[in-house]
Amino acid sequence: MSKGKTLSERRRDRVRSALRKRSKGRVRLSVHRSANNIYAQVIDDTAGKTIASASTLEKGLRGKAGGNVDAATAVGKLIGERAKKAGIEEVVFDRGRYLYHGRVKALAEGAREAGLKF
Repeated sequence: MSKGKTLSERRRDRVRSALRKRSKGRVRLSVHRSANNIYAQVIDDTAGKTIASASTLEKGLRGKAGGNVDAATAVGKLIGERAKKAGIEEVVFDRGRYLYHGRVKALAEGAREAGLKF
């Protein structure tokens, strides 16, 4: 019997609600991390489409360990390059239920190095 949302689901919803209030029509850069990999997507919520994506499971990044800061930085740079190629300059960063620390922070910094503005 379900008692409602878990703590992580409530945290995710709280972060996403705050993003909607201040997004001003910008697309969002969403991050998901697991123990072994990290994934990033640039999503247009108004159209309901994913514009660009990158992860440590791709051929160019598969040789590196996916669960470390270096791989997260590489994914951030890759998603930044793909978003710029698609014509996206500014995004709002959706960290989901994860703290802005470690791999999530490294991904964000990699995307900034590639030219995305948060």
